[in-house]
Amino acid sequence: MSAKRDYYEVLGVSRNADDAKIKANYRKLALKFHPDRNPGDKEAEERLKEAAEAYEVLRDPQKRNIYDQYGHQGLEGTGFSGFGGFEDIFSSFGDIFEEFFNFGSSRRSRSHSQRGSDLRYDMTLSFMDAAFGTETDINVEKAETCSTCAGNGCEPGTGPDTCGHCRGTGQTTRSQGFFTVRTTCPSCRGAGQIIIHPCPDCRGNGQVQIRKKVAVKIPAGVDSGSRLRLTGEGEAGVYGGPPGDLYVFIYVQPHDFFERNNTDVVCRVPISFVQATLGDKINVPTLTGEKIINVRKGTQPGDLQRLRGEGIPSLRNGRRGDQIIQFDIKTPTNLNKKQESLLKEFAKLESNKLSNKLKNILKSDIAGASN
Repeated sequence: MSAKRDYYEVLGVSRNADDAKIKANYRKLALKFHPDRNPGDKEAEERLKEAAEAYEVLRDPQKRNIYDQYGHQGLEGTGFSGFGGFEDIFSSFGDIFEEFFNFGSSRRSRSHSQRGSDLRYDMTLSFMDAAFGTETDINVEKAETCSTCAGNGCEPGTGPDTCGHCRGTGQTTRSQGFFTVRTTCPSCRGAGQIIIHPCPDCRGNGQVQIRKKVAVKIPAGVDSGSRLRLTGEGEAGVYGGPPGDLYVFIYVQPHDFFERNNTDVVCRVPISFVQATLGDKINVPTLTGEKIINVRKGTQPGDLQRLRGEGIPSLRNGRRGDQIIQFDIKTPTNLNKKQESLLKEFAKLESNKLSNKLKNILKSDIAGASN
């Protein structure tokens, strides 16, 4: 498989090109490589897919920012996978073809095909499943092509009849002075055909509601707000149109101990003032189990310690962030008499040390002033 070309190179624009320039160049390429102008030309089809993929990324500020920083690899974790063919491209950018090239509208008027609707599914994940990824099944309610009539809406053994009101054109015309006004046929609603004997299962709709189990693979490192795109898992298209897509929106539950900061995880670890003063070895929970760490002598409240590579994998490159430990030094309570006595002795020694230190500072200042 050949390496993907730079998207800016594909569209022939500079890296600081504005939206208008990007859209204009894509229109030129779409016109040049459109299948109606290049029938049966596989190379033209691939060039159109390449241009559409580049346009889809560069027109989206979020995708463009990821691409500018991390290139093609950075887009892999966003769920963007390019386009499968012309119908997929047209479903996303059909307005461009119709507005500027007058393509697509004639194509659709001949077949009346329509792309199926996209669907949304909101998924809640545990902190750990989001950190390391998981596979799960979800149940989706959606419209599917009726198997009884194969989507044509007619009772088996029958077919649609040509609309007698518009004679199959899907439009009616009437004159107003020098002008001719065309409107959608009210009888067939623009289809050009009417169903006399509707399918008993779908009642002439060509689709039925089903409940489908869909397998979802959650990549490691997703966070709240992440969106996964499952191509073709949306509702069925009409009259042979392609299906829509299913978008899975992620919400990650908070953790009792860990807090996420990009790919780092932050946690607060309580230690006693004796451990902070003298140092110690303690067990600390990590995402993959407990690890022994050294508490340095003289640790102060709020001091941090970093465990490299113990954080969350990056969606872009798979590298794990760090675990940042913040020490929370606990003041002892409910001391017995011996503990209080020892602490008072300790405080006395500390007080003498501070007093001597202050005296030395004063002597130094007085000596400096006399000189």
